[in-house]
Amino acid sequence: MIERKYSLFTTIAMIVGIVIGSGIFFKSDNVLIYTNGNIIQGVLVFIIAAFSIIFGSLAISELASRTDEAGGVITYAEEFWNKSVACAFGWFQTLVYLPTITAIVAWVIGIYTTILFGIESTLELQVIIGTVVMTILFLINILSYKFGGYLQNASTIIKLIPLILIAFLGLAFGDPKPVIQESLSTIGGTGWVAAIAPIAFSFDGWIVSTSIGHEIKNSKRNLPIALVISPIIILLIYVLYFVGISTYLGPEKIILLGDSHVNEAAIGIFGSLGAKAVLTFVVISVIGTVNGLIIGLIRLPYALSIRNMFPGSSKYDSVSEKYSVPVNSGILTYFITLLWMVIHYITQKYNLLPNSDISEISIVLNYLGFILLYISVIKLTAKGEIKNKLKGYIVPVLAILGSLFILYGGMQNPLFIYYISFCIAIVILAVVFYNKNNKNIVK
Repeated sequence: MIERKYSLFTTIAMIVGIVIGSGIFFKSDNVLIYTNGNIIQGVLVFIIAAFSIIFGSLAISELASRTDEAGGVITYAEEFWNKSVACAFGWFQTLVYLPTITAIVAWVIGIYTTILFGIESTLELQVIIGTVVMTILFLINILSYKFGGYLQNASTIIKLIPLILIAFLGLAFGDPKPVIQESLSTIGGTGWVAAIAPIAFSFDGWIVSTSIGHEIKNSKRNLPIALVISPIIILLIYVLYFVGISTYLGPEKIILLGDSHVNEAAIGIFGSLGAKAVLTFVVISVIGTVNGLIIGLIRLPYALSIRNMFPGSSKYDSVSEKYSVPVNSGILTYFITLLWMVIHYITQKYNLLPNSDISEISIVLNYLGFILLYISVIKLTAKGEIKNKLKGYIVPVLAILGSLFILYGGMQNPLFIYYISFCIAIVILAVVFYNKNNKNIVK
């Protein structure tokens, strides 16, 4: 039995710490590319993406307040839909969604580490650095859950420093008036909708906190609170940062510089030495994101295995008495993530996914899966189990609309059909496994 060890603050820190990390730093240029440098449309996309997770969090919080069994979304799918849906959710989260995000964000650690130390930033070196840090973080969270929790709290506080500084000083030293006027004069078209995919990456990860629901103190109270508060904090910080850095550098320069625009802004505002300090904060920020993702990821095979919903469940269904963590489950997810890191290297090396990466469509499709959970909230309301009609009907409907808009944005990617085919194949495999083994599924 896993003990309840995470506080409300740690849960909020986990959500904020996972969501605010690499995405805002290395996806801002992608957003401006899709919006043709239009800041107002960029802010609009941020708000729409936040809209989906704010109402999504409110809807999921209704489910979180009703159960605190191990598994997070796997549990919600099992209790409020059926075991087949839960198995499909779990396989997708374990094999595709979380490991692809973890691999990408670990790679970003490599990008900013090379910039920090002024090393030639080759793809190979970026991947090596990211893999080494990722390996260390897996070890930390498998062997010492307490240290992993402390690291999450500290990194979340640290990561807000560069974002807030760049946001306010960028506005102070820049001139927002001409940039906003230019954006107002060029509003039009629908191409900016494609920016939803990279923005979805920047906002993603909030659902990961549900995977530790059974380890949160007073989970039925604290997890819903964390799910509601965190997205609002994230939106405010994101919009301030995006407008601040876009005002200071200008959209064209950010597009030209790509991922190194953060360093350029830091040098301009703080000087070379100050820029090093800011980049150090950025690296710590991204490390905190990977750490939070790993905290959630290492528990997923365990959550599936205690239900016999995973191949070789007997190997992954136990918790180490010494470490209070499902060690075998953690080791398995490490190797799954390592495999995705290799795949990511190949796709980047040969430019197989231009202006994209292995994580974007899995994120978009994850929101499609969330729609089932939002519908379950409506079903509970119709049964009279949720008395508040606003929470029971309006909130999940708005969450569904937000998810559909993110799906529409993802469909603008020319490789969408290939991504969705692969993801659907994983879901089908999960359902086939369930149907063949449903006699052994834990009731």
